[in-house]
Amino acid sequence: MQITLELPEDIARHLKIGGADISRTALEGLALEGYRSGKLSESQVRRLLEFGTRYEVHGFLKEHNVPLRYNEQDLDRDIENARKYSPGILI
Repeated sequence: MQITLELPEDIARHLKIGGADISRTALEGLALEGYRSGKLSESQVRRLLEFGTRYEVHGFLKEHNVPLRYNEQDLDRDIENARKYSPGILI
């Protein structure tokens, strides 16, 4: 889906300060608000912003002061993966 935004010229100029790509800025804002509100998952944010790994998503969220949604099931999955892929590590 393609979305088109109409911006007043003076606002567009302000958003371009520092050479920012307005389209990317809008996409990142959409991703941040979607994640913050619970409408987008971490995986969806990764796909939307074309990040290669979830760690890139974590860095992006941290950079924008958005806390990760991490629960006990996530911890259990991470522990299981650590045991599976790093058998020499004691957890």
